[in-house]
Amino acid sequence: MRVLMVGAYSGQISTAAKIAMDRGAKVAFAGDIEQALAALRKGGADLIMIDVRLNVGGLIRALDAERIAAPVVACGVKSDADAAVAAIKAGAKEYIPLPPDPELIAAVLEAVCEDAAEFIVVDPAMRKVMALADQVAASEASILITGESGVGKEVVAKYVHRKSRRADKPFISINCAAIPENLLESELFGHEKGAFTGAVARRIGKFEEADGGTLLLDEISEMDVRLQAKLLRALQERMIDRVGGGKPVKVDIRVIATSNRNLAEEVKRGKFREDLLFRLNVVNLNVPPLRARPLDIAALSEHFVKKYAVLNGVPIRPLSDAARRAIVGAHWPGNVRELENALHRAVLLATGEAIGEDAIRLPDGSALAPFASGPAEIAAERASFVGRTVEDVERQLILQTLGHCLGNRTHAANILGISIRTLRNKLKQYTDAGVSVPPPGDARLSA
Repeated sequence: MRVLMVGAYSGQISTAAKIAMDRGAKVAFAGDIEQALAALRKGGADLIMIDVRLNVGGLIRALDAERIAAPVVACGVKSDADAAVAAIKAGAKEYIPLPPDPELIAAVLEAVCEDAAEFIVVDPAMRKVMALADQVAASEASILITGESGVGKEVVAKYVHRKSRRADKPFISINCAAIPENLLESELFGHEKGAFTGAVARRIGKFEEADGGTLLLDEISEMDVRLQAKLLRALQERMIDRVGGGKPVKVDIRVIATSNRNLAEEVKRGKFREDLLFRLNVVNLNVPPLRARPLDIAALSEHFVKKYAVLNGVPIRPLSDAARRAIVGAHWPGNVRELENALHRAVLLATGEAIGEDAIRLPDGSALAPFASGPAEIAAERASFVGRTVEDVERQLILQTLGHCLGNRTHAANILGISIRTLRNKLKQYTDAGVSVPPPGDARLSA
């Protein structure tokens, strides 16, 4: 976490900086807004904390004009309520009263740093992907993460970074689909002063900002073919040219790219360079859609219910059996992102002791549509059983149910309709045969 403190270095601002450093943040200082912008052009930041007495709105407008993405948090004395309101209206994400409270600053740092979020993986289909991620994370190989929108490709990319040898270095992400084509080159490679209209000063790009760490090229399939050629050279030579610059700059980065498109098909259509695909796709992590990970649906649902109950200050209600069945049986075309929004709504709409099926609604208020398996899905389901023994299928059923229950033996036995003693005997047989059995308690991967 890189924090830029803007304001006087003495007194309560410096105390806040010390608290942030004690929490593991790397803190830099700028005396005023011009110094802050100069520092951001050179290296970026994950969070900006600014003295509320400075022009907070001016800083935020300057960040927008130069397309510098970093959340701004204002700091000021507790009695300065008017300044706090003005800062929030100007676009500050939060206001921290001074003298600083260590726990409040820690909470803000954790909220900004999404890497601290719990990463839940239960379903065997997703565990297989994460096992491969674990295997290649420590390497320097480029990784291509593919899958539908909303499945969690960026979350997987951050996981790989945290498990890599570059974990203590920057993780920089750029969404290639969200930036206009004429600005993307400058965002990636930086520019010199006067390189184009509006280039008021030299600014480094995402490649230089990620130096020593990991650069995530999110939705790379949206990048124009002409810019792909320059990207390929940067990946091959680890050298970049700023827009308007005459001297190459050396960079040391590990590249991860994501795409929700089939890049092989994009190559055939002439929309993506084949040589760039080969350079990026050293290892492919294909994240399955949520509908193919039913155990993850159940575990994520419980997680989101607790998360948004706490966030909104409402009682933590369990999901009813009917609600749970509806959630697991739904299609979820928007994947994890859609599931999270639906559970957030359910937490707010629920009125009884449990969250009922009637609280699980789509944004327009309609009920969830069950996933209707087509011929391909039916064929795949049948093929998963053909040629297997009853003992093999029984083992899979028991282990997946145990995973669904997060390792709770009693709960799993009740669902399976067997005694806890029978379940324990089965698990002992599997362990003796060398089969991996989820430990008692939570069957989660927390990262």
